[in-house]
Amino acid sequence: MTSAEPMIHTRGLARTFTTKTGPVVAVKGVDFDVADGEIVGLLGPNGAGKTTTLRMLTTLLTPTSGTATVAGADLITKSREVRRRIGYVAQIGATPAPGTILGEELVTQGRLQGMNKTDATARLAQLLPRLDLSGFEKRALSEMSGGQRRRFDIALGLMHNPKLVFLDEPTTGLDPQSRANLWEHIRSLREDHGVTIVLTTHYLDEADVLADRLLVMDDGAIVADDTPDALKARVSGDVVSVSVDGDLAVAEVVAKEALEPRTSIIEGDRLVLTVERGDTAVPTLLRALDAAGLPLRSVQVNRPTLDDVFLTLTGRSLREAPTD
Repeated sequence: MTSAEPMIHTRGLARTFTTKTGPVVAVKGVDFDVADGEIVGLLGPNGAGKTTTLRMLTTLLTPTSGTATVAGADLITKSREVRRRIGYVAQIGATPAPGTILGEELVTQGRLQGMNKTDATARLAQLLPRLDLSGFEKRALSEMSGGQRRRFDIALGLMHNPKLVFLDEPTTGLDPQSRANLWEHIRSLREDHGVTIVLTTHYLDEADVLADRLLVMDDGAIVADDTPDALKARVSGDVVSVSVDGDLAVAEVVAKEALEPRTSIIEGDRLVLTVERGDTAVPTLLRALDAAGLPLRSVQVNRPTLDDVFLTLTGRSLREAPTD
């Protein structure tokens, strides 16, 4: 693979599942490239198809149709070579046997990837400082914290020195300090070692901080492909969130008549409006709701966030728990 070639190149990549009730199209022919050295976030609401896409790119699922080149190897005809060239860190992480020792497990992983023991041991010594795991070689995994265990999971995916790594929900379940620490390690993989990274996440701040570019999926298709800042710029103006005592559907009708908002979406127990200026829109909205007999519970005015982008693009929130 030359430097001019993308690390990932897909065209028409699709996957259909056969169920008792008939075929279900999970991914509808996606086209995208990931450049060498990029950090790309693959995001979307529940059931969007991102997990299915990730599993296809890592050879865990065979595409129904389409083509892809991953790390310079054809996904269909050279799947074994793809697996040799990529690292994959699953969302659930490793499930080691009781008493498993970190250093021994990582050396074993290297041996499974075709390394001899000398090279695997040398790789272990090189890798542990990069992930703040120096001195843990003889530590049982059962004695380690959640953040340390997650860094161990990433070390497993890096033992064979891949240039492309897939991270599936890398910080799920970690406390804020451990998450921030892991972000630094993920950044260093690209900045200091040139690793290309594709990650899925439901943490909007994580996507905003880490990703150079976001691929937004909904209903099996890519509905947006841009930088986090460019995506947020699409939702111009201010976002007004309102809760009322009464029917939100009625409140939405009242709000549309009073403000003519750019977008209007009911999410849970709140009405979310995108308007030109929140400071001038709120007094008008409150008067209209009061006249309609819909007492206000709360109101918030904010600048657009990535979640507002998802609400605008898909009508759903990314903050829901992942299910696809």
